[in-house]
Amino acid sequence: MEVFVIYIRIESSSAVPIYRQIADQIKYQIALGTLRVKQKMPSVRELAHQLAVNQNTILKVYNQLCQEKILQVDRGTGTFVAVGQQTIPISQRRQIVTKILGEAAVQAIHLGVEIREVHDLLDREYQSIKQQQLRSKQDE
Repeated sequence: MEVFVIYIRIESSSAVPIYRQIADQIKYQIALGTLRVKQKMPSVRELAHQLAVNQNTILKVYNQLCQEKILQVDRGTGTFVAVGQQTIPISQRRQIVTKILGEAAVQAIHLGVEIREVHDLLDREYQSIKQQQLRSKQDE
């Protein structure tokens, strides 16, 4: 089994702890099918290096996700996406994105950023992330 390169974005200015951001994004990627059942996860060391975080942070994430039966450890082989994870229906995906965009809209209004600029910023960020994902897939 090959190891997927996982794209995780950490927002250092967020009030959400880094380990929680990582765990949530892994859950979303599994639920959306980006990470598949029985897919091998990067080692703690590899993911910590990729994300530039402490290995203990990744260990905490993996332990938590194993307790939640989202990941499973096969001693000597690695950590894998557990069997039985479901994907998120499209309606729920839209709800998730709507909530996130709602929070971004509130921040934009408070910071005085006009809607056209918000659209441009979102478009640039979206395109940048898609390009990074494409490069990651090509590197596999």
